[in-house]
Amino acid sequence: MDLDRPYWNMEIEPKFNTPEMRQIQNDLLVNNIQGMYDAIPLTKKRMDDAGVKPSDIKSLDDLQKIPIYGQPEMRELLGEVGFDMKEILRLLMGDSINDIYVMAATSGTTGVPTPYPIVRAGLPTMREINNRMMWRCGVRPGDTFVLAFGLSMFLAGTPTLLAMEDFPGITILPIGAEAGTTRIINFTRLFGGNILLCTPSLALHMIEKAPEIMGDSVKALGFKTLICGAEPGAGIPEVRKRLETEYGATLYDMGAGVGVSCDYPEYQGMHWIGDDLIYYELVDPDTRKTVPLEDGATGLGVFTTLDGKGGGMLGMRMTMGDVHQVHTSPCPCGKSGFRYKIVGRTDDMLKIKGVMVYPAQIKDVVESFLPRTTGAFRILLDEPPPRVVPPLKVKIEYGEGVTKGDLEQLQKEVEEKMHQAVKIRPAIEWIEPMSLERSDKKTQYIEKLYEK
Repeated sequence: MDLDRPYWNMEIEPKFNTPEMRQIQNDLLVNNIQGMYDAIPLTKKRMDDAGVKPSDIKSLDDLQKIPIYGQPEMRELLGEVGFDMKEILRLLMGDSINDIYVMAATSGTTGVPTPYPIVRAGLPTMREINNRMMWRCGVRPGDTFVLAFGLSMFLAGTPTLLAMEDFPGITILPIGAEAGTTRIINFTRLFGGNILLCTPSLALHMIEKAPEIMGDSVKALGFKTLICGAEPGAGIPEVRKRLETEYGATLYDMGAGVGVSCDYPEYQGMHWIGDDLIYYELVDPDTRKTVPLEDGATGLGVFTTLDGKGGGMLGMRMTMGDVHQVHTSPCPCGKSGFRYKIVGRTDDMLKIKGVMVYPAQIKDVVESFLPRTTGAFRILLDEPPPRVVPPLKVKIEYGEGVTKGDLEQLQKEVEEKMHQAVKIRPAIEWIEPMSLERSDKKTQYIEKLYEK
């Protein structure tokens, strides 16, 4: 094995985001569309309802004839079947429901958890995707992973453990976020580990807790690489700088599809590394009309399985609800694949005087003031979203060493940057450092005061 090669799959990865790859995608779709229509009841129903036959799909452009399917449609379907999850899986998977090996799910933070079954037939595809991502993160034989994503049903947890199985020469410590920060730190000290997989929130929390738990900085744990995902953070410059400095490690971002960031010093977004497996589109979040894939384009990420296997659920123009911004020009790192950044989630979207605002955008601004803020904040909602009567109320922790006399100037700067970046001026409530609850998993940024 050539450990210096740039890609895990040297045959296919250099072709990403090229005219040759688009032709490969086109051929895969046309060859597999009939099989997906026949095998997956929900795909058949959606196409029939839209009056689309498999023979009508003669190219990638013809996919636009099939409506987008996301969490609102999934919730509606759940209601139609009386929240019978077995029936939902039958509709999503057809006969492959009999091949389920592991059942994972989203965290369900915005409603009913979305199921993500792992079938035995899909394991090779899942492992191929994982290996491509890990290789780009510099993972090589001899590395030891501390797996600190939630293992209890979470999509990034146990499925990640399964996906690692055929990467050569690595060791995995599946500690899990459920174990808590103390056990994660102590187990790492006992058994070693030079690569940490977790949410950005947990990585930041470990910085704060390490001196208390082990009497030393988090750098003493010896991680060389951080691979973070499942929530925003790893792409925010100030957060990246803090994590890389405190850990003395290189940080990679992954998620919201099959993407992973590169090692270029300035964050370039995540490289899409699955062109031959999943077709990627952007659509307008409101109109759901196709948005051309051009530098700087923003829209809802939409995915279609191309290989006819998929790993369980065969997606046909499915969306996870993430709004992306893409860049199709060559990355300065030299690696293949267009890049995408996460703008926010449609489920979290707030509308303030017609302006669409996402918690991820608020997070970007708050964390840009580190260390004058701790980065911790909560959005306070008096009424159910998405409509918010202005001003948007936000609680923000000021940083250690910031005095009450400093807050007036800090508030002016935060308000101004919020106005420039998000087009709103929030009502800020300043609170003391460490006032807000920290999470070992995903952090919930919205407080629903109307439910209290």
